[in-house]
Amino acid sequence: MYDEHYGLSGRPFQLTPDPKFWFESATHKKAMAYLGYGLSQGEGFIVVTGDIGAGKTTLVGHLMATIDRERLHAIKIVSTQIEADDLLRMVAAGLDIDPTAMVKAQLLSAIERGLHAVARSGRRTLLIVDEAQALHTSALEELRMLSNFQAGGHALLQIFLLGQPEFRERLQGSERLEQLRQRVIATHHLDPMGPDEVAAYIRHRLNIVGWQGRPGFTEDAFAALYAGSDGVPRRLNQLAGRVMLYGAIEQLDLIDGAIVAIVSADMNGDAAIKASEPLVSAETTPMRAAEPEAVHVPEVTETPAPLPIIGPAAIESTYVADVAPVEMPVAVPTIAESDFARLADQVANLDEMVALQGHRISAVAEDGREDRATHAATEARIAALEGRIEEQEAALRRILTLLIDWIESDSHRPDLAAYRGLAG
Repeated sequence: MYDEHYGLSGRPFQLTPDPKFWFESATHKKAMAYLGYGLSQGEGFIVVTGDIGAGKTTLVGHLMATIDRERLHAIKIVSTQIEADDLLRMVAAGLDIDPTAMVKAQLLSAIERGLHAVARSGRRTLLIVDEAQALHTSALEELRMLSNFQAGGHALLQIFLLGQPEFRERLQGSERLEQLRQRVIATHHLDPMGPDEVAAYIRHRLNIVGWQGRPGFTEDAFAALYAGSDGVPRRLNQLAGRVMLYGAIEQLDLIDGAIVAIVSADMNGDAAIKASEPLVSAETTPMRAAEPEAVHVPEVTETPAPLPIIGPAAIESTYVADVAPVEMPVAVPTIAESDFARLADQVANLDEMVALQGHRISAVAEDGREDRATHAATEARIAALEGRIEEQEAALRRILTLLIDWIESDSHRPDLAAYRGLAG
């Protein structure tokens, strides 16, 4: 959405790592220097750690894009808590070996032959393991054993381990990993960017997608972007993307610190709501009021007022007493700024509407007198009305989440399957 509004050829702040957006911050420049040194040694382990979103995967992508394939055969593995045998099978597959039906001894022998074959072609083998903090200790020990394979006094395999900070702590603190620790020839921890790097980072990513200075950014906007992200690349991308979306919706050609602060506060509010107010399930059993003593309740004939409609023709009118399923339209219309404002107002007043419906139900229950049999039937109807109110609240909140996710994803149509029949 915002890329089209500002005439960009793509989204510069997408969260998916893309090596074409590689930015050489001070910490990433050091990481590449350590990698270069390690690769020149041709042996041992190189360890790079960083917090979530620090740019580890982007670093690997940049490395893979710049290595000389004629001199280096790279195998990349993303660890998902795999055991030692499974790790060996993945290494074998990276050497074009079919590990099916092989026992461990056969796997090790096949891997060694595969490494020798690569060496005879004039290349070295580099094994890159991402998310190394998830590896079991037995798998790390197996990696150490693989690093022992040699030919003519030279190592056949060099290993690059990336992980979160706990991996560095585990590597330094575990007695079982002492031998692996002695094989590490270079380590680096990716720190967040500094305040003076944010402006260059933002401009760099915008220039890659054809930015012509629109929108412009004031100096205090860059300061606010740093304050809202602490210099962590992924968080900075998330905040900058939201700022660009806000600018497109508001038709802004200049982004200043106040705009960034508004968007940052809105994002923090979203996070607080998600943490403290989980969505109400449609299957939640409604609470029933205590049975009154000998209350005469007349038959309910008046249909309570309908809940407000979200968006222009986005949802059909839905009533509490005579409920039809919430139907999403086949083609989702373009959502204007006014629709979002109305939607926000509706959700903000949702608790008040639910309370009002509750008061109406209570008033009906207190006004009349009827025998016990009639009261039991009416009480069941009241319970059903209360349950329907909760379902309507869940539907409204889910639809709001859907619309926000849709706009942020820039897709033409959201996936509506999970939202059909919420009030049915």
